[in-house]
Amino acid sequence: MSTPRALPESLTPHLRALAARSPAVARQFVAAAEESMASPFDLADPIGDAAKSPLPGLVHRYPDRVLLLPTMACAAHCRFCFRRDRLGEGRMTAAEIAAALDYVAARPQIHEVILSGGDPLTLPAAELAALLARIDAIPSVEVARLHTRLPVHDPARARRAAAALAAGRAARWVAVHVNHADELTAETRAALAALRGAGCFLVSQTVLLAGVNDSVETLSALFRALVALGVKPYYLHHPDRAAGTEHFRVPLARGREIMESLRGGLSGLALPAYILDIPGGHGKVWATDAFVAPAADGGWNVRAPDGSLHPYPADAPAATTVAPDGAK
Repeated sequence: MSTPRALPESLTPHLRALAARSPAVARQFVAAAEESMASPFDLADPIGDAAKSPLPGLVHRYPDRVLLLPTMACAAHCRFCFRRDRLGEGRMTAAEIAAALDYVAARPQIHEVILSGGDPLTLPAAELAALLARIDAIPSVEVARLHTRLPVHDPARARRAAAALAAGRAARWVAVHVNHADELTAETRAALAALRGAGCFLVSQTVLLAGVNDSVETLSALFRALVALGVKPYYLHHPDRAAGTEHFRVPLARGREIMESLRGGLSGLALPAYILDIPGGHGKVWATDAFVAPAADGGWNVRAPDGSLHPYPADAPAATTVAPDGAK
């Protein structure tokens, strides 16, 4: 096993101040010695982007939607990032973006273009608005979705970026990445309000992280707070097997237990889908009995959307140093 590639520590002033008073935030953004520890199940490309990439910067994993990665820059570096080995690679060229949009236009079965990276809201506002206008010009595309953590990383910048998302022909959906209620500061709440004011529909993504949010109480508080802010909890992700992130991983069995408890205590509005992204590019599935079953070796058998079966290794409990409420 090789030593995982080091990810430079990067925090905005907003995050650094927040990390000083929130152990859950500090664990997500302050570099730790555990990141140099390798695991036999580490993957360089945890969800198989490369296997489903017909063109640079474009991932076509599902028939009706594509992922476009216009930038690999973020305003801060999340220590658990599943694309941590690609952060800082730069931006797609004008020619690459044109080729990607031509690819979409030639396939009318594609109804949704998802901008991710990196963080697309870090693009210059005029450039982002122009890209969305070009997506609007493709008649078959009905939804433009943007995945961002900028409202948490740099809420003032996110408020300014909201103007670039003014309503176009394709519906604007923004998936905001939030992992703990401590991240929902007054500034972040204002950024979310600005995105709603721009006409965007808001959903959230959360990664289940050991020592950050791996408790029913912590996740319940987060999801209820998001709904109150007009954000629908969308996905609770089982952590991906990026190198250097073993200390964040929660056993799948534990995640399933947490999800069952959440299901019994939250309304449907506040309840996300618990998602496992199958390594190798085989797609996302709900981590329920319909798709995930215990294997004889202690791991799991996972049924992909196309019906194929794939092994998923057992997770050892992560050694955490910070409790979700900072009490440990």
